[in-house]
Amino acid sequence: MHAGNIYSSLVAWLIAKNQGGEVLLRIEDLDKERSRQEYIDQVMRDYERFGLFWDKGPTYQSNRDDAYENAFSLLSSKCGTYPCYCSRADLKAASAPHLGEKHVYAGTCRNLTSQQQYEKSLLKAPSYRVCVPSQSISFCDLLQGEFSQELSTECGDFLIRRADGLFAYQLAVVVDDAASGVTSVVRGYDLITSTPQQIFLQRMLGFEMPDYAHVPLLVNKQGKRLSKRDKDASLDQMLEEYKTPEAILGHIAYVGKLLEREEPLTPSEILDVFNASDYVARIKEEVGLLSPIVWS
Repeated sequence: MHAGNIYSSLVAWLIAKNQGGEVLLRIEDLDKERSRQEYIDQVMRDYERFGLFWDKGPTYQSNRDDAYENAFSLLSSKCGTYPCYCSRADLKAASAPHLGEKHVYAGTCRNLTSQQQYEKSLLKAPSYRVCVPSQSISFCDLLQGEFSQELSTECGDFLIRRADGLFAYQLAVVVDDAASGVTSVVRGYDLITSTPQQIFLQRMLGFEMPDYAHVPLLVNKQGKRLSKRDKDASLDQMLEEYKTPEAILGHIAYVGKLLEREEPLTPSEILDVFNASDYVARIKEEVGLLSPIVWS
């Protein structure tokens, strides 16, 4: 874990507890080959070390294929799905990147004939996309305010099943949120462009929409998002500098506008002084909508 992971997890924990809610730990291990048990165990140990205890779970996406399959079938009958044979290079060549490093899908494979699909399937296993209408989806984000996306022009038909047979993130989280009774989703701002697509799926599948809050990203001094790959503000580095989990949390909470002054605190102690409205106001006034927070 790094500072960005801990920050978004802390905000999610505080908002849930502040509202008298419960925290769900979900292990998003859709890619079974890459999601090794030792990594999962380490994540849980890190949460426990910081006092970010969960009330429900852990639940695992790796054993939810039947639920995703049922949702896939329902979407196929309600709004239509189709096989897509485009490579990543094809997609990048077809359109320019948009907010969140997404590309708008041009519908290249949407109207292929059965014969064309068969010929392409001999060369490449397809992924599957859901057909989206010309429709604007809007929602009110706790931190970012009103956000809208025109599905057909700002997103295009999006993936719900990968070419290797695994179900895509967008479909899996929608199905799991509904099954677990999730009413509040707090996550990084980089995922805000995924939310209208998830709301579309929720509507098609007859699910209730949770409340959403997308927190600012923590970035390095060069403006680049903190990442595990670059070891920016890694847990090991922070422990070396700040010595204790409480000191790390206090610094993250201060930098992230959760606290007005820096001091070592546990999550429960931060909760005692946390006010969601004050946090939202500080983000809007001191950081600004859509703006990242520089990690220091």
